[in-house]
Amino acid sequence: MNPFIRLHPHDDVLIARSQLLGGTTVEGIAVHGLIPPGHKIATHAIATGEPVRRYNQIIGFASKPIAAGEHVHTHNLDMGPSKGDFARDYAFGADVKPEPARREASFMGIRRADGRVATRNYIGVLTSVNCSATAARAIADHFSRQTNPGALADFPNVDGVVALTHGTGCGMDTEGMGMQILQRVLAGYATHANFAAVLVVGLGCEANQINAWLARSSLREGDTFKVFNIQDTGGTTKTVAKGVALINGMLPQVNNVRREPCSAEHITIGLQCGGSDGYSGISANPALGAAVDLLVAHGGSAILSETPEIYGAEHLLTRRAVNREVGEKLIARIKWWEHYTAINSGEMNNNPSPGNKAGGLTTILEKSLGAVAKGGTSNLQAVYEYAEPVDTHGFVYMDTPGYDPVSATGQVAGGANLICFTTGRGSAYGCAPSPSLKLATNSALWRKQEDDMDINCGEIIDGTSSVPEMGQRIFELVLATASGARSKSETHGYGQNEFVPWQVGAVM
Repeated sequence: MNPFIRLHPHDDVLIARSQLLGGTTVEGIAVHGLIPPGHKIATHAIATGEPVRRYNQIIGFASKPIAAGEHVHTHNLDMGPSKGDFARDYAFGADVKPEPARREASFMGIRRADGRVATRNYIGVLTSVNCSATAARAIADHFSRQTNPGALADFPNVDGVVALTHGTGCGMDTEGMGMQILQRVLAGYATHANFAAVLVVGLGCEANQINAWLARSSLREGDTFKVFNIQDTGGTTKTVAKGVALINGMLPQVNNVRREPCSAEHITIGLQCGGSDGYSGISANPALGAAVDLLVAHGGSAILSETPEIYGAEHLLTRRAVNREVGEKLIARIKWWEHYTAINSGEMNNNPSPGNKAGGLTTILEKSLGAVAKGGTSNLQAVYEYAEPVDTHGFVYMDTPGYDPVSATGQVAGGANLICFTTGRGSAYGCAPSPSLKLATNSALWRKQEDDMDINCGEIIDGTSSVPEMGQRIFELVLATASGARSKSETHGYGQNEFVPWQVGAVM
């Protein structure tokens, strides 16, 4: 097996499959110095200022002369003097293809009264403001199977009671963008199919008034949806007691469900990558993309997000937009982010993270080109703003930050009932009420952190599996997980602390 990977005949770099020592020959070129796994090797001399290509796409510009066989990384590659602002051919709709023949697959889902299908059956305790977080957690803790197993002993069909708290809800403009986003997130979770019942606990005097939120979100209380405030109830002790009593009253109805065969069209996956490395765009991301194409062919949906992490690769998505309006909406979100980072004295290349760079990723352009592979090759049907309800089937895009908990929170608020999360450096992440699957990009990570990983896409790098084969395995794992099989993150109890709504605007 070759000690390197060439991704495209026109690329200027190769990728080290394993650590390469100085003097090793690759394509007739002697390697200079030590090349870590997943890092890049120049295939020819590159002059200062010249573009460098991987995937046959520009990933940056040489910041100094690069010799053939030399390690290509942050010491000699950057975004160029224009900070990555070079011409891209958006070619709206150029790669749109006929919709695939409809295929049929099923999973064992939980059908709700309104026809929606759940992959899990939780009770949620939400908060209007950070001030009610402690009370909300105390309510959920009463039903913990670890510390109080008797509370849910008679309700085996209830996956658990989870408190999803946050750090905002006050000190903000009641009509501003930040409040709009928070209220969209809370509404999306309050109505999520994976929540059979929801309590919302407030303080009483916060900016995010519960009654105003209910009115704006067209929500009303019912048998399985209750709201109340600490100040109205009479303090923390009474609030916790009231919450526990309300949930005890809901449990028999919430438990009265059964799983039944449901079409895969009811699965919506949120696509995530975190702790990416030089292998992400070669193994786990394209394999997940292959699984997405399978899901779309079966009528399901997938949400690609993390706008700062598609920067420089957005032209690959606009080519797949079903119409110009969809493509231009995506570009408008890119322009918003360029402005947003600039007014906050940053730039789009503040990403990748130190861990990404240690794994072989040099610029945001390189990271983005690998990240978009999670979206497969299906047509781009729609573009949504953060936490908007996803009401279009197929492959869609949602504008979110690149920070994984914030991004996934928006996707779940939009309706994702499962998350697929690729990682090369290692991740410990969960996302209640939606199960999260972790896909390792390399076998070294799988061996070291198998306790947290659900599937090893490093077999593609090892040459023992192909992208299509791994895509089929991921699709089958998605069906099994949607049917109730527990993910690694669920067995560890992840999911409550990872609820992080996007906070935008001044804290007053």
